[in-house]
Amino acid sequence: MELLHNAAAAVRDVPLPLLLLFSAFSIIGASLCIYLALFIVAPTPRPPLPSEKTFTHIENGKLSGIKQLPCWLDAWAAQKKAEQKGGDPAQSGIFAEAPEVFMSLVIPAYNEEARLGIMLREAVVYLERMYPFFPPTESKSRSGKANGASTTPSSTSGIEPAGWEIVLVSDGSTDGTIETALSYARTLTPASASAIRIVSLAENRGKGGAVTHGMRHARGAYAIFADADGATLFSDLGKCVTACQAIEDSRGRGVAVGSRAHLVGSEAVVKRSFLRNFLMHSFHLLLRLMTPPATGRIRDTQCGFKLFSRASLPFIIPYMHSEGWIFDVEMLMLAESANIPVTEVPVGWKEVVGSKLNVVWDSLGMALGLAILRGAWGMGVYKRW
Repeated sequence: MELLHNAAAAVRDVPLPLLLLFSAFSIIGASLCIYLALFIVAPTPRPPLPSEKTFTHIENGKLSGIKQLPCWLDAWAAQKKAEQKGGDPAQSGIFAEAPEVFMSLVIPAYNEEARLGIMLREAVVYLERMYPFFPPTESKSRSGKANGASTTPSSTSGIEPAGWEIVLVSDGSTDGTIETALSYARTLTPASASAIRIVSLAENRGKGGAVTHGMRHARGAYAIFADADGATLFSDLGKCVTACQAIEDSRGRGVAVGSRAHLVGSEAVVKRSFLRNFLMHSFHLLLRLMTPPATGRIRDTQCGFKLFSRASLPFIIPYMHSEGWIFDVEMLMLAESANIPVTEVPVGWKEVVGSKLNVVWDSLGMALGLAILRGAWGMGVYKRW
């Protein structure tokens, strides 16, 4: 106690201006230390390898050769660099390339040989029925559309694209994931078979890295990513499209987030272990405390079923850094920072065995990743360019 008394007395003897100056330098020094720490630990994704910007598919019943993937991001980046300096390139969002199909489905897959086949079958049946391949037609009015069918203008030419594609991103898989996809594609019609594009990453990047990579090469007027386990009812895609179209701004930007929040209290959730439910609620609390207001209000940020209009992609995908489980939150934060409308859509969901999520360690990793992500964006380690 005497030591504390002496310290307090010494502080009282320090002139107020000097004390304020010391406090200011302490705050600045601490901020610089935090910035430096974030600069060191905040993840920076590696550029894609040339081989990762190629694909194969089934063509005329046979495996095609290696083909180059179209990449809207490369064209967009070149366009940004050519713009006059002094403006805000993040606010343009103009595509150099129009969409070629109505719907792009990106599937991140890491050693999903056992679960991928069922998911692919469910997805293809729905895509063939809702977004068939036929010649482009004049864009129709947004009124009267139903079930997310392809009746939305998606280019300034007034012509809407038809059809769909699947971009399967094998995230360094070492099992038969690619063979499973190719075997299924061989059972389809030529048009549907060639619409399934297989992209192979040389090294495992994580789910977020695989999703971001696939989104860079999406050709659709809308692009959705869905987990390879098939846990989400794929036919709810129509609800997401309709909901996204309803909120799109004047530039056609919108995001629809598949949500399982309505299932809280259902048998599927109640049967989970106490630890898993506790960690889930704790993570939701962290989200509300550490993310911007609109992102914090989303009740389910982690559902692997999110739809983006093509016009929204340039405001999100070029600025992604997270490649692990927390990438969903960064996508939503970027959408919020660009004032892109976001809506939450209830979707059907079921537990599927074979999850690679380690409840305890991955939950802790997500909490740490969220703190780093929020700090990196908040302190300017990450920035739009």
